[in-house]
Amino acid sequence: MSSHAKTCAIIGCGISGIGASIRMANKGYKVTVFEANAFPGGKLSQETIKGYRFDMGPSVFTMPQNVDELFTLSGKNPKDYFNYIHLDPVYQYFFEDGTIIQGYHTKEKIAKEIAAKTKVKEQAVIDYLTDVEQKYHLTADVFLHNSLHKVKNYFTKRVAKGIANFGKLQAFKTMHQANAAKFVDPKVVQIFNRYATYNGSSPYMAPATLNVIPHLEINMGAFIPVGGMFAITDSLVKLGNDIGVKYRFSSPVKEIVIENNKATGVRTDAGVEKFDVVISNMDVYNTYHKLIPNAKKPERTLRQEKSSSAMVFYWGIKHEFKQLGLHNILFSDNYEKEFSTIFNDKTIYEDPTIYVNISSKHVPEDAPPGCENWFTMINVPNNQGQDWDKLIETTRENIIKKVNRILKTDIRQYIECEIVFEPRVIEARTSSAFGAVYGNASNNKFAAFLRHANFSKDIANLYFCGGSVHPGPSIPLSLMSAKIATSFIK
Repeated sequence: MSSHAKTCAIIGCGISGIGASIRMANKGYKVTVFEANAFPGGKLSQETIKGYRFDMGPSVFTMPQNVDELFTLSGKNPKDYFNYIHLDPVYQYFFEDGTIIQGYHTKEKIAKEIAAKTKVKEQAVIDYLTDVEQKYHLTADVFLHNSLHKVKNYFTKRVAKGIANFGKLQAFKTMHQANAAKFVDPKVVQIFNRYATYNGSSPYMAPATLNVIPHLEINMGAFIPVGGMFAITDSLVKLGNDIGVKYRFSSPVKEIVIENNKATGVRTDAGVEKFDVVISNMDVYNTYHKLIPNAKKPERTLRQEKSSSAMVFYWGIKHEFKQLGLHNILFSDNYEKEFSTIFNDKTIYEDPTIYVNISSKHVPEDAPPGCENWFTMINVPNNQGQDWDKLIETTRENIIKKVNRILKTDIRQYIECEIVFEPRVIEARTSSAFGAVYGNASNNKFAAFLRHANFSKDIANLYFCGGSVHPGPSIPLSLMSAKIATSFIK
């Protein structure tokens, strides 16, 4: 690489920051990634305790081509760094009345399963999943692969087609309204309503446009990386190192240096360092309030309702539960009340829906022999000053009671170690404003258009990537965010 190469600073070593670092290195930039933590990954990190390994954040892996692309872009064989296994079924859904539905891959298999376990006919499920597939293809170019903040993007044929078919996307209906109109059985409605939680929203407020999400998981498929989710982070950091990216851990950025309305570098505890380009992978709210506090703020965007957060009990379980798979959902009996409690009452419902991820089902070394590593998560409000210590105590009991009820067991006796994450910890560890895991919520029909752009309109050479900006949260979208942000940089 030339000693005269342009330089790029990336703030935050989350998955999007790592993706941006690889893309910028391939553009010929000398790239330095600054990370406040002593480890990479942001939410996509890991911890170990007493022989148990836990992936701390995202646990569902779709669209692996977005990861593979970074290796091929760098002239590497993805399989030399990273491998993954196709899942089928993806999920198991548990209901209080004893019904268990397998969330199979492909329309036909899940349709047959749903028809066998509920009042919904097979063809109704196939028709629904065919419809969401078509909607995905109409929306992907508009909402996912391009910036919504560049006028020229609206004049391409594919984007114009998506906009012309906007009425078909049911943006003026909620997810729940659309799903309840499709399915006669509330269990099936609940299964498809669940996808609102993938970006921290409520299916009773979020637009039906988000019903495209099941297409990614059911039609296109879900996977588990060999070695667990942290293998995504680990393999991409190795790639970055191999192509010359410099990762600096335990190096928080204190300020983005602005001169004459242009980003010219960053300030750390080591002083000011000059860069030609700065990309922030930090939550956009905190970027403005902490790193460029004197800059003009996009108040309308920053004031948007924040997404839900999470409470996670990472449990080392001295037992094997054969009835559980990798991804398990234990549904609340009153889903609408659960979301109302989160978004309106700003607290935790007494009968929450529980997600249990057990990576040791596929990665045996993640737990001691005969044991399991439980990532036990519920959706909770973001941090507005609630008494989290009291909520942790109460919620832990409610979760244990529900697990015991549905699995007909006494799980308490099997818990040998525990780590607890909640909004305060998530905010401190990942710089997610208010502990909101997904940035802004999508609880209105214009939410997709109200996410922050991948560039600054007022400050030259400043760009943004990650789940808090366009196109949104999740591993695939965060990697797309890095692709969009870096596409603007010559």
